[in-house]
Amino acid sequence: MIPSDQLTLGYISYLNCVPFFQYLKQQGFKGRLVAGVPSSLNRMLQQGELDASPSSSFEYALHAEKYCLLPDFSISSTGPVNSVLLFSPFPPEQLVGHAIALTSESATSINLLRVLLLEFFGHSAVSDFVPEGTVEEEIAGGSPGLLIGDRAMAQARTLPEGMRIYDLGGMWYEKTGLPFVFALWILRRESARNKAAAISNVLDQLGAALGRSLADLRLLAENAGFTGPDVDYCADYWRGIDYSLTDKHRSGLSLFFELCAKHGLLDKAPALRFFPL
Repeated sequence: MIPSDQLTLGYISYLNCVPFFQYLKQQGFKGRLVAGVPSSLNRMLQQGELDASPSSSFEYALHAEKYCLLPDFSISSTGPVNSVLLFSPFPPEQLVGHAIALTSESATSINLLRVLLLEFFGHSAVSDFVPEGTVEEEIAGGSPGLLIGDRAMAQARTLPEGMRIYDLGGMWYEKTGLPFVFALWILRRESARNKAAAISNVLDQLGAALGRSLADLRLLAENAGFTGPDVDYCADYWRGIDYSLTDKHRSGLSLFFELCAKHGLLDKAPALRFFPL
């Protein structure tokens, strides 16, 4: 049994989270890790089954009254992110009237696509749906679709004829000049109050684990079990991700929330509140 002062952390089972977690236990973390896709970890955060998790930034906006944020860390892009991709036979401005197949794994990416189309590409409404089959099947059939994470990168390697790739992180940066924050380290306020010492410890542990990871990305890939050409592929991918949370990141995040509220995707844009409360 995990002592009451130790933490249960969510772990997004995507390549982009490896730098946070590969060396975390070696830095002294003795709590529990629970793996899952963003949507499942969001539910667990809401229900109090996790103390903290790197999770969808839109999840914070939906339930900001329950949460605060760990400072300094995010999963962001300043330009293309290479793992949040719209596959379409048409450019974004020509998608009016075309339904876009969506993965249900990340509310942040879905609403980023909606904001981009509504705010910057002349759409008055966006038609999208979660297919009964897979998004990959829709893309193979010539329909536009949004994929994230490892599935997006795999689809990009086997692009159907006539399909184009639109990187949502790159599109956001081109239109706003700001980073896009896909995921934040979200912390339940209850845990922030009741386990403050453990949270302070895990901040130090995360910083040390991330620093070790970023210091040698090829070694990180090898230690994570990758071999051959995949080692350089992973290292190149991680170089394109921004794991910090600076004032510019906060400005980009606030703008995203404001545009979501403007277009009816949020009731209101939440304030950003950080640990310690």
